[in-house]
Amino acid sequence: MNREKSREIFEKGTTLMPGGVNSPARAFGGVGGTPVVFERAKGAEMFDVDGNAYVDFVLSWGPMILGHADPRVCDALREAVAKGTSFGAPTKAENVLAEMIIDSVPSIEKVRLVNSGTEATMSAIRLARGFTGRDKIVKFIGCYHGHVDSLLVAAGSAAATLAVPNSPGVTAGTAADTLLVEYNDVAAVRETFAKFGSEIAGVIVEPVAGNMGCVPGTREFLETLREETRKSGSLLIFDEVMSGFRVALGGAGEYYGIVPDLTTLGKIVGGGLPVGAYGGRADIMDAVTPVGKVYQAGTLSGNPLATAAGIATLEAIRSDSEFYAKIDRITTRLADGIERVAKDAGVKIAVPHIGGMATIFFLSEQDDAVRDWPSASRCDKARFAKFFWKLLDSGVYLPCSQFETMFTCIAHDDATIDRVVSIAADALKAI
Repeated sequence: MNREKSREIFEKGTTLMPGGVNSPARAFGGVGGTPVVFERAKGAEMFDVDGNAYVDFVLSWGPMILGHADPRVCDALREAVAKGTSFGAPTKAENVLAEMIIDSVPSIEKVRLVNSGTEATMSAIRLARGFTGRDKIVKFIGCYHGHVDSLLVAAGSAAATLAVPNSPGVTAGTAADTLLVEYNDVAAVRETFAKFGSEIAGVIVEPVAGNMGCVPGTREFLETLREETRKSGSLLIFDEVMSGFRVALGGAGEYYGIVPDLTTLGKIVGGGLPVGAYGGRADIMDAVTPVGKVYQAGTLSGNPLATAAGIATLEAIRSDSEFYAKIDRITTRLADGIERVAKDAGVKIAVPHIGGMATIFFLSEQDDAVRDWPSASRCDKARFAKFFWKLLDSGVYLPCSQFETMFTCIAHDDATIDRVVSIAADALKAI
């Protein structure tokens, strides 16, 4: 494929923005080469500035579950923008979206809209500390919760260890109250609570990890978190910025039948516009200003464009009783198909998937699955990069890292999935 215009625009961008991008995930650092520059999208496809078409499995990193430029969302946005783009004051649409979230997510009795997933997780952590009067937060190695200072940390050698910063600009003091534990490690969770339980304000976890690739939490692991937090008086925070409205209408909490104390949301809640949310038990949420003393604010929170897109997206999902069955079937067809052709090609892979999320892992010799960060990190990143470029040059757009999650949408159909599997078969034979 010719992508000369993409290359020129990206090179110009490097003189204007750090690395030529406004988010590092877009920079192709995990696969090498020059990022594609896009100009439009429709349904399950995106089109670059050189006129090339791609089947899209990035979907703006998750929110486009209806596909790109869905007419229902576009109509809602046109109507909203004609009335004004921001008021900095209450609107009825905020109530409507909040009520839809509360009705859909079992753990949420009250909700606060914010502007991003990072803002949602940052606020939930502050709330957990303010509500409990404790300082320590437990997070899991390989989970990402946005660029919050206290969560940009690396682990030591113990099963449960105090964290150290892994980004310049994050102070040791900021990271000192973060405890790191291996994902899906029940024994390490129990060890952590045995040692620090009375000091732990909350546990934040992706019930379906999305930033070491798609790695679903085990039921035993998540149930242990619920049990230990309840016993210690800590709060359980499900970070469902990715999995919310993707694995079920009520997110992973509904899927696993586990009710956390707080849930963070993003992506689909805004229908592709910048938005986030956090919510939970009413008594906890009432600790937030202006009712309580835990401060959080945002000038553009509940923006009328974001709420309009979010309402239209959730209405479309809720109007189709088979929506999640369709998403799951498409994702399973993709995962099973790629696993089948990989086996035929003699390539050792795994494609864990849940709802509308999946990742193609090129497994190491010692692993037969990916369960946590160590097994994910041992995967063959170089081989993934070769596979990525083979598919890109055949018109299939995957996440540009072994450790990111693929997403499916309702606009992906069987014929498209089968064509992608056929392209994957040729690529696997060539690498």
